[in-house]
Parts: sequence; C-alpha cells; structure tokens
Amino acid sequence: MLRLNGEAPGQEVRPTPERGPRAAPDAASDQAAGYADPNAWSEAGHDAAGVLWGLYGQGGEPGLRVVVDTAAEAAWCACAEAAPPCGHVRGLLLRWCAGPSALPRSTAPGWVAERLGEGLGALDGGRAGEASPAGAAGGGSGRTADREARRRAERRAARITAGATELEQRLADLLHEGLASAERAGGGPWEEAAARMVDAQAPGLAARVRELGALPGSGADWPVRLLEECALLHLLNRAWLGRDRLPGPLATTVRTRVGLPSAADGTAVADSWLVLSRQDTSEGGLTTRRIWLHGRESERTVLLLSFGAAGRAPGLSLSVGRVLRAEVIPHGGSGQLRGELTEPHGPPTAADWPPPGGTSCAAAAAAYGRALGDDPWAESWPVVLGPVIPVPVGEGWQLADGEGADALPIAPAGAGLWRLVALSGGRAVTVFGELGHRGVVPLAAWTERSAEVVALT
Repeated sequence: MLRLNGEAPGQEVRPTPERGPRAAPDAASDQAAGYADPNAWSEAGHDAAGVLWGLYGQGGEPGLRVVVDTAAEAAWCACAEAAPPCGHVRGLLLRWCAGPSALPRSTAPGWVAERLGEGLGALDGGRAGEASPAGAAGGGSGRTADREARRRAERRAARITAGATELEQRLADLLHEGLASAERAGGGPWEEAAARMVDAQAPGLAARVRELGALPGSGADWPVRLLEECALLHLLNRAWLGRDRLPGPLATTVRTRVGLPSAADGTAVADSWLVLSRQDTSEGGLTTRRIWLHGRESERTVLLLSFGAAGRAPGLSLSVGRVLRAEVIPHGGSGQLRGELTEPHGPPTAADWPPPGGTSCAAAAAAYGRALGDDPWAESWPVVLGPVIPVPVGEGWQLADGEGADALPIAPAGAGLWRLVALSGGRAVTVFGELGHRGVVPLAAWTERSAEVVALT
C-alpha cells in the first residue's frame, strides 16, 4: 500500500523516505524498480502541487502516459491495468523519491491537465474520492466522496489564493519600479510567474501573465496596453481574494476566469441550432475547438468548447451552416455563453430557414459594453452585423453600416478578411463574428442573394 502525505496548502510537495513505494517494500514495489529506469522515461516532471507525469516506453515503443496526483493519492496510466497502482505508476513514484534531478520540476503539458480534468484512480483501487461498494451499501460512500471532493477543492483554492497574493506583490513591485523596468527585464520573469501560476493550478491567471510578458516593446503604445492589462489582472486577483462577498453569478465568473472549471448546471434549452462558425486554435500541444450555435426559437447564441491533445482532433465536429435539433445546457456565471450539447435528435441537416438578421455597429458596441459590465475580463462578444460593407481605411479595414453612419474596425484576421471582401464584392453582407477591444474578428458571413452561411476561418 502506498501512502503519500500532503503538505500545507500553497507549499511544494516534496518526496521523503516515508512517501512512495519504498515505504512498503512488498513484491510489487520490488518489481517497480525495473520501471524506474531513467532511460525508459521521457517528458517526465513534477510541479509544486505534487502532480507527477511522464511517458514510459522501451525499445522504441510509443511512451505510455502516466499521471500521479500525490496530494489526492490518485493515479492513472495508459496501460489500463484493472486497479492502480500499476508498475508504471510505482516506477514514476520511485523516480520522484530519488530527488529533483531524477524528476525535475517543470510546467505540465496539456495532456496532463486534460487527464486531471477527467479524473484519476485512487492508489488503493477504485476512483479517487469514492468509497468501496461495501461502504456504499452502508450509505457512507456519498459522504466520503463529498468530503474528499471538498478537501481537493479547498487545497486547490488555497494554492490559487497563494498565487493571486504573489501576483499582487509582483504588480505592486512593477508599479513601484516603473513600467520601463518590464522592457529591461524581458519576458523571463513573466514566464517564471506564469509557470508558478500553473503550479498553483490557476491556468487562467497563467494565461494573463503570459500576455503581460509579451507586451513590453511590442509597439509604440505598449506601456498603455501593459497598464491596462495589469489593471485587469489586479481586478481579477482582488475579486478572487474577495469572492465570498460577490454575488453568486459574478463569483462563478471569477472562478472560471482564474481557471476553475464551470459546471453546465443551467436549464436545458431545446431548439434547432444553426452552426454559425467553427474555429480551431492550438497552444502547448492542446487543440481547442470553438463552435458557435444560434437557436431558431430561443434566439440564443451558445459557444461549445471541445479539446484534443497530442495531435488528436477535438471530439466535437459540426459543419458550418448545418442545423441540428438538440438540447444545450448553459454554464453558470455572469454573461457566460458557454454550453454543453446533449445527444442530438438525429443527424445535422441542411438549413431550411434563413440565418439571423444583423444589427447596427452601434447596437453591437452597446451589447459588448453591457457584457463587460457583467464580466470585465471578457475578451470578446458574439455579434451579428448587417447589412454592412467591408471598406479599406488607411492600412486596415472596417465594417461600415449600409447607410454609412457607423463603422467598426476589423481586427487582423488573416485569410478570413479576404474571403469576406471577395464574398461582398462591394455590396452589403451580414457578418457573424466576435467583437473585442481590437475590433471585429469575422467568422462567417452571408448575403441577401444567398442565405448559405459561408465560413471565413
């Protein structure tokens, strides 16, 4: 039996002779020594929260993925052995006990975060946080699982609190030293701070810190943009530290923005959903797919997110312009548009009704402003503009109302801009996109001549 003792919240979990398979030198532990061969492991590491990972493979075979959460006493291995810990898990624990040089501290790859989100198995068999079937018969399994879930949530909240407190000190130091010091220091300190936020299990904070590191020296107005982003990060830190005093929806938004998962716990909306756009982005080996839907009866716009790791495509695949009948369960939070799709009632079909009508540029800007009132950290807001005409202005482009009264800038969008210009041909079109502080990112468009939704990404 492996026994792993956690540290105080916010402190790095370190191995001791009392932790790991050496504490119980049974036959299985002795066999684990063979799996601890450093030559058999690649991409192995650990973080301050006590999460271990690595790829185990010999003789040129593809590496088996292994993850261990020492704080939760849980593990997972791709060998799919019936009950953990398998030899690969024990081998990784032996390497961890050997010291920092055997298993260096680093930032976890995307597949580790994905596996942690899906759940690990308890090191004594079964599911982490669950009681045995015998305990279930006595009615205690639910309480045991709830207590363990609360303890894990409290440990993670404590780590995030420590990370937010550290960031507040870093921001105070930056303002004290002056913004010019950020350009002299380069991106190294920011990348280090981002890695510490990942260790604190706050990926949302980590992403914002990385954005700060990319701003110094990025243009003539970089000090203004850096100060703006510092203010937003400060606001998020203070909101997290005072989350107990926030209204429920706003507190949920804050938890989501720091990187905690949000639950799809709203009222299900049954509708015929038109697929307006589909966009894939990749970062750190993880592919994120964003699909926007529009409901015919509800007139709601919903964002579906799915993920794929290690070169695999995300599981959710819907074609732009198709319609499916299904229920969507919204996530919580102020102004949040994300939802979860239930099993569709039949395959997607061709649209037999026109796409939604557009609004003016002024109305779209007002909608984005209201969204920022609910969620100050919102990067963008979905809008349908029309009729509008793409027109060149200086070195950029704008979407101008058909009457020419108002216009919104088009954010740099690569090939999507030229597809939009070709579709328009100088005539009015309806455009679906995301409106943010840099302008509109066009994602799809259609014309009066044809109601077919044309993907621009």
